[in-house]
Amino acid sequence: MPNVSIFGSLTNIQMIVFTLLHGKRVGTDSFGNVYYRGKPRRGLKQERRWVMYRHGHDADTVPAEWHGWLHRQTNAVPAAENKNRRVWQKPPQANLTGSPGAYLPPSMKTGHRDKATGDYTAWQPPA
Repeated sequence: MPNVSIFGSLTNIQMIVFTLLHGKRVGTDSFGNVYYRGKPRRGLKQERRWVMYRHGHDADTVPAEWHGWLHRQTNAVPAAENKNRRVWQKPPQANLTGSPGAYLPPSMKTGHRDKATGDYTAWQPPA
């Protein structure tokens, strides 16, 4: 099986086949993403780590604890019920930039902005 497609990265089908042949399942997060590990690449010592996303391929759905494991910030595999998660930590959200759900200031939503209130004076260069 070739390691790279003609487009320069593994295609979805190649990734699924590679995972079935070489991946060892490590765990699943609350979004249903599945994490794998495999033998290191030739000439390297670090094991491979990767994720198979449940919906599409949005890295925004990787929780912080799994992000740390994927990027070798820790070797401890996160538990299903993560006790290190704080009450104030929010779950990951998708990046909505460029979508209909993206934030827009009120003046851009309506197409016109309020008139100036008179508390602004334009700068004039010295004479």
